[in-house]
Amino acid sequence: MKALINRPEDIVREALEGMALAHADLIRVEQDPRFVLRADAPVQGKVALVSGGGSGHEPMHGGLVGPGMLDAACPGEVFTSPTPDQIVAAAQAVHGGAGVLLIVKNYTGDVLNFQMAAELLADAGIPTETVLMDDDVAVTDSLYTAGRRGVGATVLAEKICGAAAAAGLPLAQVARIGREVNASARSMGLALSPCTNPQAGQASFTLKDDEVEFGIGIHGEPGRSRIPMASADALTQMLLEPILQDLPFARGDEVLLFTDSLGATPLLELYIVHRAAEQLANQHGLKVSRRLIGPLMTSLDMAGVALTLLRLTPELRGYWDAPVRTPALCWGLAR
Repeated sequence: MKALINRPEDIVREALEGMALAHADLIRVEQDPRFVLRADAPVQGKVALVSGGGSGHEPMHGGLVGPGMLDAACPGEVFTSPTPDQIVAAAQAVHGGAGVLLIVKNYTGDVLNFQMAAELLADAGIPTETVLMDDDVAVTDSLYTAGRRGVGATVLAEKICGAAAAAGLPLAQVARIGREVNASARSMGLALSPCTNPQAGQASFTLKDDEVEFGIGIHGEPGRSRIPMASADALTQMLLEPILQDLPFARGDEVLLFTDSLGATPLLELYIVHRAAEQLANQHGLKVSRRLIGPLMTSLDMAGVALTLLRLTPELRGYWDAPVRTPALCWGLAR
């Protein structure tokens, strides 16, 4: 493999050092234990949001730390869960007296380690709630999960919960909103090529030139099936139909449509997919009022795309529109 790295064992540390230099106005980085936190943390009187997961999904989660979104993120090694001591240290560093919300993708290691951290935080007298994200409709169980996987809706939950916390809502209400986002969102992705873990030095799976992995997981887990390569419009329809059927979405629903690159897919292709997805959503009677397009939850260098639909209420829309200022997402006048 060819990659812009030095030693494989140093990639997470060195990437975080680069992030800290590039975004010193927004974040700080601790290396022992390892976590990213807001430059102005802790914010007194505000619910603190903490998330995390394996590295390799950048800008998740460290790139989503900042005003209006996460207070801290805990990066594990590539595709490896963060440890309880990372999570506890991050939560203690950003706790401003109003409690801590843990946003956790449904992968076995993440769930176990965040659960252990929540128990340790409770023992330390820090009020804690957990929101578990499991929005992937592709498979019920996979190599990494019991139940559905947590994917693109995690980005949306972190933004919306971050705005709710910034507005001063108490811990229980911020957690309620996060669970509503998870219950109202569905996602599905496909891969055109595998990802290559630089610590392993080889592709995570193989695909023939004319094959697509339909329902791919963000760690390269198998999806529903391997299908022949088809046009962008045809593949987009195959992704969107199960999403629409699963919630199910109803005619007249207002939705946010998130079109996500898995890492190597250029924006040119993402716009082609988004065009088809929005047209199909309109044909099903949905009103696409909010959109997000770009690489937010990636899988190293995997070529592919994932779609997420979130059914919006006025409350969720308002928190989505609220200001945010992070390395990866920035709009409005968040302070």
